[in-house]
Amino acid sequence: MFVLISLFILFIIGIPIGIGVLCYFGFKNSGRPKTAKYVTILYVLCLLIFTLLTIFEDQLFTKNNAKELVEEQGIVLTNQFDLISNESSWAIGDYYHTFILNISERDKQNAIVSIKNATNFSSNSDSIDHLLYLNENRYFGPTITQNYETENAYIREYFEPSGQEGYAPTFRRILIMKKGNQLQFEDIDE
Repeated sequence: MFVLISLFILFIIGIPIGIGVLCYFGFKNSGRPKTAKYVTILYVLCLLIFTLLTIFEDQLFTKNNAKELVEEQGIVLTNQFDLISNESSWAIGDYYHTFILNISERDKQNAIVSIKNATNFSSNSDSIDHLLYLNENRYFGPTITQNYETENAYIREYFEPSGQEGYAPTFRRILIMKKGNQLQFEDIDE
C-alpha cells in the first residue's frame, strides 16, 4: 500500500514538474532563454493558482454559489439565508459536496409547495419506486427528477446520466428539513 501511495504522489508531482522542465529546456535549447524563463514562470503561477483554488475550495464557496446550485434544482430562495456549513471531498473518480443553509420560513414553505406540487411527488406512506442514486443506467438515459417526503424531510433528487461510458452522472439531492428551517444540498459524483 505504501508503494502504491508513493507512486501516486510521484505521479501527481512528477508530471507537472516534468512538463515545466520540458517547457523551460525546449525554449532555452531553441535559442530563446528569456521566453523559456517567462513561460516557465507563467506555468508555475498557473499551477500554484490551480493548487490553491483546489485546496481552499470550501473557503471560497459563497452564498451566491449555494443559491445558484439550489435554484438549478427549481427551489427559489427569495429571502436572506445563512450558509451554516460547507464541505467537499474528492478522490480519483469521486466527488462529494454538501452544504446546509438556514433559510426563512417563507422560503421553506415555498420549497415544500414546489416539491409537493411536482407531478411525481410521493409521500412517506407511498413506496418510492427506486433511489436515483442507485440507478442501473448511470451513463445513458433521460434526466430524472424525483420528489418525495420522508419522516424528517421533503426531498428533491435530480439525476442526469453523463452520456459517456465511464463518466460519473450528476446526482443532486435537496432536503428541506421538517424541523427548523434548514435546507441541505448534496452533490455526489462517483
